This record gives sequence, structure tokens and C-alpha cells, in this order.
Amino acid sequence: GTVRRSFGHKAITFLKTLNECGNSTSCIMKYTISVSLLLSSLAFNSAFSGVNRVKIFDRKLASLDAKKVSFREDSRSALVRGINKVADAVRVTLGPRGRNVVLERNYGAPEIVNDGVTIAREISLEDPEENVGARLIQEVAAKSDSKAGDGTTTSTIMTQAIVNNGIRAVTSGINPVALNRGIRKAARMVSDEVKRIATPVSGIDDLKNVATIASGSVEMGRIIAQAAEKVGETGSTVVEESQTLLDEIEFTEGLTIDRGYLSPYMVKDEERQVAELVNPRVLVTDSKIDDVNEIVPLLEMLVKSKEPLLIVAEDVTGEALSALVVNKMRGVLDVVAIKAPGFGNRRREYTQDIAIATGASFVAEELGITLDSVTADMLGTADRVVVAKETTTIVTDGKQEDAISARIAQLRKESELADTDYDKEKCTERIAALGGGIARIKVGAATETELKDKKLRYEDALNSVDSARELGVVPGGGSCLACLQKTMENDVLNAVEDEDEKQGARILLQAMSAPAMQVANNAGIEGAVVLAKIKTICDEKGFGHGWDAATMEYCDLMDRGIIDPAKVTINAIENSASVAGLILTTECLVTEIPVEMSEEDKQRMFDEQSMGAGMGPGIPQ
Repeated sequence: GTVRRSFGHKAITFLKTLNECGNSTSCIMKYTISVSLLLSSLAFNSAFSGVNRVKIFDRKLASLDAKKVSFREDSRSALVRGINKVADAVRVTLGPRGRNVVLERNYGAPEIVNDGVTIAREISLEDPEENVGARLIQEVAAKSDSKAGDGTTTSTIMTQAIVNNGIRAVTSGINPVALNRGIRKAARMVSDEVKRIATPVSGIDDLKNVATIASGSVEMGRIIAQAAEKVGETGSTVVEESQTLLDEIEFTEGLTIDRGYLSPYMVKDEERQVAELVNPRVLVTDSKIDDVNEIVPLLEMLVKSKEPLLIVAEDVTGEALSALVVNKMRGVLDVVAIKAPGFGNRRREYTQDIAIATGASFVAEELGITLDSVTADMLGTADRVVVAKETTTIVTDGKQEDAISARIAQLRKESELADTDYDKEKCTERIAALGGGIARIKVGAATETELKDKKLRYEDALNSVDSARELGVVPGGGSCLACLQKTMENDVLNAVEDEDEKQGARILLQAMSAPAMQVANNAGIEGAVVLAKIKTICDEKGFGHGWDAATMEYCDLMDRGIIDPAKVTINAIENSASVAGLILTTECLVTEIPVEMSEEDKQRMFDEQSMGAGMGPGIPQ
């Protein structure tokens, strides 16, 4: 309507000017200006014709990037509502009698999971302010998952308890900044105490118990313990999908490379179709070998010593490959050539790993070493090498233990600093290959839904085993924190001077009982009753006693094998205290105002984006 009235007014002005004008210069100027105004009105009217003509500034069609700002109690209460919604969904999974959560999928079957961080990540709330609280508690779960690999549900429950009790304290007039300081001080003291009382892992039985508790399955715990015993601390265990209904485990010993022999004429065992070298010398280079004259001096040297030779190079082609095959078939020299694994920069790193594991000098032109200058002392050694069509396994002879240990330490540092999960995974694989081998757990299930759930449980249990090896174990079932709540109360409160900070310390101590109570609630027992009994039995029989939710008995948890990794418990305390303390100091919350769009508007926006993507950036002027 506004556009039409403006256009009509300009049209009338144009006609009046046309009638009044003569042939003078001023009239011609007035005529020109009127025509310009009329044309601009026509263009403006056509641009906003149709649907957009009336609702030019309707929020359903145009976002003005406005924000909603909430203050004080309104901001904190919205965050708490979001936190409680996520925590209430996650907490039902805690303990041996915990329930599952079903996650809807836009494509495929729904997923039934028991993993806290997976559930938390899936939740997105409609209210933007509540969704901020949900994102904050998701951060707690994600931090616990990345640092310890488990304990995400415990972290979430403790965060909820600290926030709910802390909000009441802030509402009653306590200084939130001092409250946050008290929470952090108490968390630091409790974490130090957990680290001090943790018991080092004494054997494979402890690892089996940790894996059983984390996975909720005795069979899974047995398989993981078997894998851990076989590959040792430096080895690696990976979880893969199987086509069968049962879980299986496979072991790969030595340094395994996903490259096979370059020529089938190098095969020594026709039945197995493999080439096996015993006590071979190893040449490692990043060069492409195509000229036989470059390696003739080396081959002559090995013919005299009658030692087998494994060549790891970027490629071996032409005359060089032909010469190797002829000498192999005539029985002059037992030799096998393979391509270096990987691609690009990663190929160079893998090749250096092989050189370090075998004690070979890395032959590279940029290091000033050429193939024709290689001597016998530059070649590496191995106990045995088995080369198949697509894989090569190098069993080292143990002479390079110090160099391998230094390389593993370097790779662990690189893994910690890795930017992506892919880089971190590759570092882990290289550590496992250098350290002793890889165990592959092949997970079988009747349905896709069950398979995904079992894979998540295996991954949680493997992470728990790694954490237990690092810092030891403590009594499980929430009993460790429940006992420390009573034994450390006086020490924690005496270490804090300010009264508001003491209130913060009390809030953290009170939250330490939440996991034990939730385990009992999930088992159908009143949590407060179980908590009181745990504290009493700890006073009477000492630290380590608690409640076994699986058998509904009070017992010595350490003897029963109900244990948690100390690292998982420490991370739960630190992460929950960190995020919860910051939430309590919130005084203002800024969120986006959601823009509601009709189906027609969504389709129009999609079409415009598709057209823009299809047309490309255009031709530069």
C-alpha cells in the first residue's frame, strides 16, 4: 500500500510537470527529474511486487539479527532448566541397573544407547535460552569423554547437583564469585585426595574388572582383558564390526604394513602365497628405484654374506625390479621389495618408523645419503619378515628397544597435540605397531541397533582400561566420593576462610553423594537410605566398602571387583566444578531470537541458495 501510494503521487507530479512545461531550459530540467523519479518508483514497485509487496519488513521473511537479553534470575533459571533436561535424560543410564535411551534418527533405525556423552550430544532444546544450558552440560560430558574416555554420566550428574544447590545459595544472597572460588578449592583438594588413595593396577584381573564395570558385561570385560594382556601397554586395541553374531578377537604381532610384494615371482611359499625372510637385512629409502646400477654394489655385498634382503622404497620398477626377480628365481639372492606405506607426508613418517624399528639408516637424498653409497652398517635387521600379497609383518629382533621407546614417546606427544581425531587415530596406530601389536575386537550382533550399542560400550571400556593404567583405581559405584564426602568435610572447610567460599565448598561436598544416590535410585532403592548406610559402613569397616547395585549387597568393593579408574573420577570432579561454577556467576544471557518461516519461505530460500550455488562466483570484471 505504501509503495503504491508513493508511486501514484510521483505519477501525478510527473503529469503536472509535463502540462506546465514549455520549451525553456528550466522546464526541461524539471521534466528530466520527474522522469527519473517515475522510473525509480517503477523499479521499486516491481522489485517488491507479488508476495513481498506488503510484508517487506515481516520477521518471517527477513532476519534483523536481533538478540534477546536476559538478566539476573531470569538468565540463571533458564540455564538451569536446560541443564536439568539434559541431566535427567542422561542420569537414568548410571549403574548396573541403569536404563537405556532411544535416539531418533532422521535416516535409518532409531539408536538405543547407554552412553552418557552420546545422549547429551543428541539433545537440542526449542527454547534458545534453555538450549544454552544444554550446550554447557554437553561441554562437561565432552570434556570428560576426551580426557578420560568415560565418566560422562557421573560428570553430568555432579554438574546438575552443584548448579541446583548453587542457584539456591545465590538467590539467598551469597556472593557467586566467592561461591565459585569455594567450589574450585574444594574440587582441587578432593581430586588430590583421590589421586593419593588410588591403588595401582596390579594385574590383568583389575583390568578385567574395570572393563566389566564400564561395559556392563562380563563377556566384554573378558575380551578386553584378553586383548590388553596380549598387546601390553604400548599395543593398541581397535573395535571393528563383524558379520557374525558373536564377538571375536584377532591379534597382529609385529610392525604391520598394508603393502605387499611388488612381484608374485618373489613368493617363496607357494601354498601360503607369502615370502618369508629369516634374519633379513632391511633397506629403507624414500627414493624410487628404477636404475639397477644404483643397487648393484649393495646386492653384490649381500650375495657374499648370503643374507636375505627386504627393500622398502617409494617404488621399484624397470631394470631394478627385473634384476631382483631374476636373482630371486635363480637362487642367487633371497630378496623381497615392497612399496612404502601411506601417501604424501604420512608416507615419510611411516618409512621413518620402519627405519627406527629395524635400526636402518633412512636413505634420503636430502640427508646426503644416496643408494649407491649404502654400506652394510646402514642396513637394518629383523628377526623375521612375512610378506603377503597385500600386507607385510616385520617382527623386530629387540636390538632397538631404546630407539623405539623414544619414538613412541614422541608419537604420544604428537597425538596429544593432534588437531583432528583422524591424526590422533593414526598416531595411536603407529604407536601400537611399534610397541608390539594390534588387537582387533570384531563386534557381532543380530541387528544394527544392537551393534552400535555394543561398539559404544566397548569403546567406553577400552578408555576406562587406559585410564586405570595411568592413575590406578578406586572403589566404584559412587562409594569413593560418598566416603570422601564425610572423611574430608572438616579438612576442606578448615582450608577455606571466607564464609561464602565455605558455602561453595559445602555445595561441592554435597554434590559428591549424587552419583551413589543415583545408582541406588536406578536400582529401585531409595538413594538417601543407601547413602547413609555407605557412610556408616565406611566408618565401621574402612574405606573401600560400599553397595553393590548388581547383587543389592553391602560389601568390600575392591575385593568384589567393583572399581573405577581414578582418572575418570578426578575428571568428573574437575569438569563439573569448572562449568557449574561459571554458570553460578552468570548475570546476563544473550541469545538469538528465532525467526519463524513458513514452508513457502523455506522453499524460496532453498531455491535461491541452490541457484546461487549453481551459478558460481561469476566472471571477475
